[in-house]
Amino acid sequence: MPSADDRLETATVWTSGLLIADVAATLRFFSRLPVPRINADDDPARLPDFRRAAAVTPLSALIVALPGAAIFLLASLTALPAAVAALLGLSANIALTGALHEDGLADVADGFYGAGTPDRRLEIMKDSRIGAFGTLALILTLALKTALLSTLMERFGAPSAVLGWLAVESGSRAVLVGVWRALPAARPGGLSALCGTPARRAVACALMLALMVFAVCLVVYSLTAILLAAFAQAMTGYGVARIAMAKIVGQTGDVLGAAQQLACLGGLTGLCILV
Repeated sequence: MPSADDRLETATVWTSGLLIADVAATLRFFSRLPVPRINADDDPARLPDFRRAAAVTPLSALIVALPGAAIFLLASLTALPAAVAALLGLSANIALTGALHEDGLADVADGFYGAGTPDRRLEIMKDSRIGAFGTLALILTLALKTALLSTLMERFGAPSAVLGWLAVESGSRAVLVGVWRALPAARPGGLSALCGTPARRAVACALMLALMVFAVCLVVYSLTAILLAAFAQAMTGYGVARIAMAKIVGQTGDVLGAAQQLACLGGLTGLCILV
């Protein structure tokens, strides 16, 4: 039987104005971009309604990643090593997003592996302090992303590396909304619960957008590499979902951030794993 959210979403006509407003709202939510009010459907003071707005998160991810990608490209034109160019681009992306998803990854690492009960894990995840598990998770993730991006640059050139990076950033947001849809809220008063569970149609649209971006990569990467990247992202999301259910019996915003970060890492690994 359809849920109340699904019935509401199905009854809503997705006009172009609403879609544009959703892009603006998700840009504000996932980044620090100063997005002004776009149209009459857009309300900067209101949280996005992710029952519908989840559909455009892969597109928002592309827009947010563009400045970091541009810095990566510019740095690649200098004599800087590929790893430095990649790190500069990643750092710009982290600054633009306010380390939103990185913070979630650190909280999940500390909470999931620093306590023995679901309630205690959720308590640790709310704590703004970072522990050893969170620190190691951030260091290892950033180091691996830097190594993988620089590998793509050395093998295919900076423009192709940027294209692959943009694709996995887009795909990682589709994974995020998929995990959001699949799991119940572990903390009913949390942000992921307040913003609404993505409707089935929104998740399907997000997936289609991400696949379209991956399809563009066929101009550079082999079909096998793209399929491996997409598969790695899907399996990463599935793994995070299974672990989250075992640890806290659901998802929180931190879990969704961790899913995004690890899916991005999985996608880059998939692109690099074959010569």
